Amino acid sequence: MSKIGRKPIDIDNVTVEVKGQDVHFKGPNASGVYVVSDILKPELDGKKLVLRPAKKTRELNSVWGLNRALLANKIKGASQGFSKDVIITGLGFKAVLTGSKVVFSLGYSHKIDFDLPKNVSLEIDKTGQKLTFKSPDKELVGFVCSQVRAFRVPEPYKGTGIKLATETIFRKAGKTKA
Repeated sequence: MSKIGRKPIDIDNVTVEVKGQDVHFKGPNASGVYVVSDILKPELDGKKLVLRPAKKTRELNSVWGLNRALLANKIKGASQGFSKDVIITGLGFKAVLTGSKVVFSLGYSHKIDFDLPKNVSLEIDKTGQKLTFKSPDKELVGFVCSQVRAFRVPEPYKGTGIKLATETIFRKAGKTKA
């Protein structure tokens, strides 16, 4: 049995309907439909959603845990949403939000324009060096943060660049005089 797949999913302030293999969810932040694999059978148990095996197959455990995790992320995103912090380090490095476009000044000879996707919102502090991306879709938040990080990857000597707040940069020692 799958350890992750067995866990029930909390559906606090999200309305959930099960229609065959389709799980319809609607919350304050988002709504949608998640199609569960035909190996599994979704069931509502009070304020919990449980995925039970419909038939025993070889790939049951991997599919069971995967579908449970993806469905739990969709439901959590519909109720609370996800956020990731990005930190820009460097003299004169900053970001400015204009509408749905972000303009980065990262020490290059030009500024970098980045269009935010539709479901992603961004908050920038007054220094322009701490960015908070928010969205009901966990995968989209991570993808946008990785795209932004790729504009200026942190370098190991001074630590300048764009990094996630949870990331640690291993610093290297510079040259020493003999």
